[in-house]
Amino acid sequence: MRKIHIISALFAFVLLGTSCEKAFMEKEPSNDPVTTFEYLWDVVDKQYSFFDVKGVDWDSVYAVYRPKVSEKISDDSLFNVLGAMLNTLDDGHTNLVSSFDVSHNEEVYRRMYANKNINTEVVVLNYLTINYHTTGAFAHNAIRDGQIAYLRYSSFMDAIADDDLEYIVNKYKNTKGMIIDLRQNGGGSVDNVWNLMKLFPTGNRQLYQTQIKNGPKHDDFSEMTVMVQPSHDEKTTYRHPIAVLTDRGSFSATSFFSLCAKSNFQNVTVVGDTTGGGLGLPNGGELPNGWSYRFSITRTLDMNNNNYENGMPPDVTEILDPVQTAQGIDNVIEKACDILLNATK
Repeated sequence: MRKIHIISALFAFVLLGTSCEKAFMEKEPSNDPVTTFEYLWDVVDKQYSFFDVKGVDWDSVYAVYRPKVSEKISDDSLFNVLGAMLNTLDDGHTNLVSSFDVSHNEEVYRRMYANKNINTEVVVLNYLTINYHTTGAFAHNAIRDGQIAYLRYSSFMDAIADDDLEYIVNKYKNTKGMIIDLRQNGGGSVDNVWNLMKLFPTGNRQLYQTQIKNGPKHDDFSEMTVMVQPSHDEKTTYRHPIAVLTDRGSFSATSFFSLCAKSNFQNVTVVGDTTGGGLGLPNGGELPNGWSYRFSITRTLDMNNNNYENGMPPDVTEILDPVQTAQGIDNVIEKACDILLNATK
């Protein structure tokens, strides 16, 4: 098992997917519907990383969907068949893309949005309030009579600058705790995971393990690589307890952040609901007919070898109470405040 301090090494793994595909698919196929189906089924069979976690028998999937494809099938119908086949993986990082449509997994999106653990109207009106501040990607304010710093970060697609973190840390240096609200944050750039972690105490902590699919068999994976917290300037470190809020809409990069937050940071508590998962990094390619695809080709485990691809559980579960919500109260935020204030007693 190797340790990697340079986080970009993880992205190098993903780029290997292109060379892997060339190794698995040696000759240029024709672009007819049957060949396109066979190509997609085969590349998923050889490169997808979560058949065991998802409980999918890919041969059985072939038996169901291959008879639906003929040489005379229309593009619309072929797209629907291939999209439905990919959807059996139940993976939010899996899509088929054509010039006229993009496939999505209805069950994944239903879990993310139907079970959201936040009412944004309550947050905006009663916690951020009209006097909230905007610093870079963050909306923020002091709550609980100025004792708690509340930060709302809506998407890991939004860049995080060190200057913004330093400003926020200085602004709230006299508070007793900080809430980082990542509910319904659907992910984005993993670079921003490391940037947001600069609010945490610096150190040489082991965060998680990762490996890439590197052979045609379902259990062919590279050696585990341990990802280690990168060092950072302590000017961005918040020196009091931190609570991170998550829910089922916290996906992909947000699950990575939650996993990191639970990795030996004594002053960090994750509160709310289980994330939506998405801990496999996706890679893709082009089908013989010109359509493109992507799916997960890595898997990520915590340092105890637990796989949370289907969702990272919080330290403290707190589900939004509709009665309190109707009264303008976010009981998840209130729970986090109580935890933070009790930690300073």
